[in-house]
Amino acid sequence: MTGGGRRSARSRTKPSSDVNEDDDAFNKAKPISKLRRVKTKDHGTALRILNADLKIILGFGIIAALIIFFLVNHLISIAEEARRPRVVTPFPAPRIMDLPQFQGEHKESLYWGTYRPHVYFGIRARTPLSLVAGLMWLGVKDGRYFIRHICQDSDDLSTYGWTSHNGRDFGHQVLVDQDMTLATSFLKYKEDDSGYGGDWAVRINVQNQGWNEEMQKNVHLFFYLAEEDGNALSLGGDILDIHENSLLASGSRTDIGEWQLHLKSKADLEVHYSGLRTPHIHNLSDLVQENLASQLIRFNRLQLPDIYQSSSNILVFQISGRIPLETDIVFVSGAGENSRVEERISNLAGVSLTNQLNKKQREFDVKFESCFQLADKLDSNSIHVGKAAIGNMLGGIGYFYGQSKISIPKNSNVKSHDDFLLYWPAELYTAVPSRPFFPRGFLWDEGFHQLLIWRWDLHISLDIVGHWLDLINIDGWIPREQILGAEALSKVPAEFVLQHSSNGNPPTLFLVLRDLVNGIKKNKFTASESSEIISFLQQAFVRLEAWFQWFNTTQLGKDVGSYYWHGRDNLTIRELNPKTLSSGLDDYPRASHPTEDERHLDLRCWMLLAADCMNSVAELIWKENKPGKDYASTSNLLSDFDTLNQMHFDHASGAYFDFGNHTEKVRLSWKENMIGNNYVNRELVREVLERPELKLVPHVGYVSLFPFMTRIIPSESWILEKQLDLISNRSILWTNYGLRSLSKTSSMYMKRNTEHDAPYWRGPIWMNMNYMILSSLRHYSLENGPYRDKARAIYEELRDNLIRNVVQNYHQTGFLWEQYDQKQGKGKGARVFTGWTSLVLLIMAEAYNEM
Repeated sequence: MTGGGRRSARSRTKPSSDVNEDDDAFNKAKPISKLRRVKTKDHGTALRILNADLKIILGFGIIAALIIFFLVNHLISIAEEARRPRVVTPFPAPRIMDLPQFQGEHKESLYWGTYRPHVYFGIRARTPLSLVAGLMWLGVKDGRYFIRHICQDSDDLSTYGWTSHNGRDFGHQVLVDQDMTLATSFLKYKEDDSGYGGDWAVRINVQNQGWNEEMQKNVHLFFYLAEEDGNALSLGGDILDIHENSLLASGSRTDIGEWQLHLKSKADLEVHYSGLRTPHIHNLSDLVQENLASQLIRFNRLQLPDIYQSSSNILVFQISGRIPLETDIVFVSGAGENSRVEERISNLAGVSLTNQLNKKQREFDVKFESCFQLADKLDSNSIHVGKAAIGNMLGGIGYFYGQSKISIPKNSNVKSHDDFLLYWPAELYTAVPSRPFFPRGFLWDEGFHQLLIWRWDLHISLDIVGHWLDLINIDGWIPREQILGAEALSKVPAEFVLQHSSNGNPPTLFLVLRDLVNGIKKNKFTASESSEIISFLQQAFVRLEAWFQWFNTTQLGKDVGSYYWHGRDNLTIRELNPKTLSSGLDDYPRASHPTEDERHLDLRCWMLLAADCMNSVAELIWKENKPGKDYASTSNLLSDFDTLNQMHFDHASGAYFDFGNHTEKVRLSWKENMIGNNYVNRELVREVLERPELKLVPHVGYVSLFPFMTRIIPSESWILEKQLDLISNRSILWTNYGLRSLSKTSSMYMKRNTEHDAPYWRGPIWMNMNYMILSSLRHYSLENGPYRDKARAIYEELRDNLIRNVVQNYHQTGFLWEQYDQKQGKGKGARVFTGWTSLVLLIMAEAYNEM
C-alpha cells in the first residue's frame, strides 16, 4: 500500500476518548513512526497495529541500509577506478558483445566448437571456465614412441589440417603421422532434450599405409576431458568395458546441466584410464607421458594405470586397438531423467553419425560453390586447396580468456611489484594465423582473416570483430597480440609477452568494415543482415572513433598529414636496421636512424583507409545527423595526390618512399669481446660509416606500393604507369610465383637483420600484400584510362602465378605456408599458416576489397 493509502486509512479512525493527552502529544511528535498507544480491551487490535508499525520501521531501515551499502560500494568503485592506470582501464561504453544479436540462439549455436587451435584436435565451450576435450595419440618415429597432442613442427607430421569446416557444427580433418593416417570428424547437434549448446560427437578413423613391424600394427589413442573450474569428474566405472556399458564419464555443470560421455565402436578395443587432479591443463601431454613411462618401467605395459585420484578434474581414456580402427565418442548434455539419452547417443554414433557427416559434407560443398563460384574457373586440384583454405581458417578459430600483460608506460607514476600491469579479464573469439606457431589473436592479421570469413558467415565475422573492439581501452588502444590464458602463454617466448601501449598495429579491421558498408550500399545483404550490420556499427562507432583518435594523436608526425610507427629502437647496436614490429612488416627497411622526423608511407595510407571508412560508416548510420568529427576532411587531406607526392614521391625512380634520418652506409661487422681471461665472445654489431641525413629512404618494396594499393593515384596519371613498371620488372618485384616484398636492387635485399634474424620482409612473397596489390590491379584494369590494358595483363599473369604456386606447394607439402621463396617458389616460414595465406581463395574467386 502506498503512503497515501496509509494516510487515508488513518483519517477514517476517530480518536478514542480514553487516549491520554501525553499519548496524543507523543503521536503528534512522532508522525513518521505511526505508533499509537491505545487503551482498549481489544489487545489483538493493538498488537496488530504495533506489528504493522514495527514492520514499517524495519522496512525503512533496510531501505536506508541498502542505499548506504550501494552508495559506499559506488564510491569504492569510483576510487578504485581513479587508482587504476588508464592503460588497463576499459573503454567506458556499452560492450558490443552485449547487443541482442549476439545473445539467444546465436550465442548458444556457437557455444561448443573446436576452439583449441593449438592442439591437433580439441573442443571447448565459449565460456571462461569450460569443460575441455581433446585427443592425443602415440606416434612412432625411429622405433620410439612420442606423444602427439600440441601442434608442433618437431612431430614431423606429413600433413594435417581441416579439409572441411563450416565454423559452427561440422568439421573434417586429416592428419598423416609417418605411415598412419588419422581422420577426425566433429559434429554438433541440438535436440529438444539437449542441454544448453546441444550435444556433440567425434569420429576417429585410423588407417595404416603398409606397416610391417608388430609394434606398429596397434594404435594408442588418448581422449580426455578436463574441468577448467576444478570440479571433479565422475568415472563411468572402475573397469571400462564399452561393449557392456559405453559410459566413460559423467558430471554436471550449471550451464549445460547433467552430461555424459560415451564411447561407441564395433572394433575390439581395450580401454584404460587415469584420473588426475591439477589446476592446469597446458602440461597435460607431460602428465600422460609420465604415467605411461611409469607403467612401462614397473610393469612393462604401455597403458594407463586405471587409477582415479580423489576429486580428479581430468580424465584421460586410453583407447587401444588394431589398425584399421574406427570409434565414435559422444557427448550428451541435459542428461537427466526422461531426456532420451540412449536414443540421442544412437543418433550420434554408427550409421546415423555416418549419414549426418555425409550430409554436412554435401552442405559444405554446396555452400562453398555458392560463396566462391570456382567450378567454371579452376581445376579440381585448385578447388581442393580452396576448400582447405576456408576449412582451416574456420577450424582455426579459437576462444581465449585471460589477462594481457602490459608493460608499464614510460613517464607514468604507476607503481607495480612486477614490470607489467594486467589488462582486465577478457574473452576473445578469433581466428589465428597458424596453429603450431601463432595459435592466438593478432590484430593486423585479423582484418585479413575477416575478408574471407564474412563472405562465408557474416554473423561469425561480426562476432569476432566485436570481441576485438571490446578489448579497446579508455585511450583507444588495442593490444596488438592477445596472449590470454595459461595455454596461450605456454606457446610464447617471454620476450614477446609484454604489450606496449605506445605501439600500434595496422588497423586492418577497417578493411572488413568497409566491405560491409559497401555491401549494404550495393544490396549484397538481406534486410535482416543489413539491419544487424547497422546495429553493430552504431554500437561500435564510439569505439572506432576512439581507436581512430588514438592513431591520429599518438602516431602523428611532425608535418601535417604525416604519421610514423612508434616503437623503433634508436639505441640498438645489433640490428642492421631497427625493426618496426608495430607496422606488421617487422624488418622491412626504414630510416636507418629512428627519429620523430620519420614519415611512414604505409601508416599514412592505413589512416586514409580508416578515415574513409569512418566517414562511410557515419554517413550510413547517422544519415543527416552526422557526429561532430569531420572524417571526410581527413580523408580528403590524406588522399590529396599533390601533397602525397611532395612528401613521399621520388621522381628519379618513379617510386614512393618513407622519409627519415637515413644513410645507406650501415653494415653488420664481427666484434670480439674478451670475457674473463680465457674466453673471447664474437658478435655481430652495427657499424655506421656515414652521418645520416633527412631524406627519402630509397627501398622499393611493398611499402612503396601502398599509394597504389589505396588507389590514390589517378587512373590517367603517368605515375600509375611507373607503378605498373615497378610491379612487372623482374629485377625489382616480379617473380614467377608472386611479387617479392623487397626489390632485388635494395641494399637490404635478403640481408640478415641480426646474427639470429634471417630476412623476413626483405624478399619473400607474402599473400596478404599480393592480394591487396591484385585488388588494385583489378580496379585499374576496369577504370577508364590509358593504362587499363597494361593493368589487366599484369593482373591476369600475377593471379595465375600466385594460384599455381600455392596449389603446387600444397599438393607437394600438404600445407599452406607463411611466405614463399622468391627464387623457387617454395613455402617458407611457418607451415600450416592458414591465416592470410588463405586469401588465395579470394584470389581464386576474384573477390576483392573496394575503396
